[in-house]
Amino acid sequence: MNRINLKLQENKKLLSVYFTAGYPKLTDTVSILEKLEKSGIDMIEIGLPFSDPLADGPTIQASSTTALNNGMTTSVLFHQLKDIRNTVSIPLIIMGYFNPMMQYGIEKFCKKCAEIGIDGLIIPDLPVKEYNDNYKTIFEKYGLINVFLITPQTSEERIKFIDEISNGFIYMVSSASVTGSKNSFGAVQNEYFERISVMNLKAPQIIGFGISNAETFQQATKYAKGAIIGSAFVKHLSENGTNNIDKFVSSILDS
Repeated sequence: MNRINLKLQENKKLLSVYFTAGYPKLTDTVSILEKLEKSGIDMIEIGLPFSDPLADGPTIQASSTTALNNGMTTSVLFHQLKDIRNTVSIPLIIMGYFNPMMQYGIEKFCKKCAEIGIDGLIIPDLPVKEYNDNYKTIFEKYGLINVFLITPQTSEERIKFIDEISNGFIYMVSSASVTGSKNSFGAVQNEYFERISVMNLKAPQIIGFGISNAETFQQATKYAKGAIIGSAFVKHLSENGTNNIDKFVSSILDS
């Protein structure tokens, strides 16, 4: 069974962390992965930097620019991760835009992911129908879960279609804006979380965008299986490098 599905079966609320590969330094990727697992993180999203990241807020955009300037590419990332399963056992997901994957070759990309032990992909700009019609069989051939995103504006019909074809979890974007940290969620977000929770979808939901501290983690996981922290962790890396990752994680989980 895919590591993501095994993790989703655990009787606990999950914390996933996103960071940009090759940031703050090109060679930091593996060290960050190892430190996150040791700190108690359940899943990790490895950001493949792209020059035009439309869904990302300023913090992650800046990290992508730095990573690209550092020399991060798809091939470099795959080389860095070639032995990652010797030291990291939790689910690993590559999050990136479709263009670099197409340039690399979709099947070649998926095959390489399977070889090094990547469990899934999040591709914000790959339309659901296009994936279902053209790429689903390739992903399944290599045992990869494709994680779909929904927002407060996603129609019920589309959510049900996404749920039908999902074989992992659904990434619930907390708002229609770009990524970024918030200190708390308001009534609009809570209403959205509640509305999705009562739809009784078969795929578990994990909430991202705006999770930054213990309060937002607890608010989100009241309604969902887990939550994803991105910008707040990238900000931590920009200020601390790869130091004190355990303290950052404990500030979310131990409060």
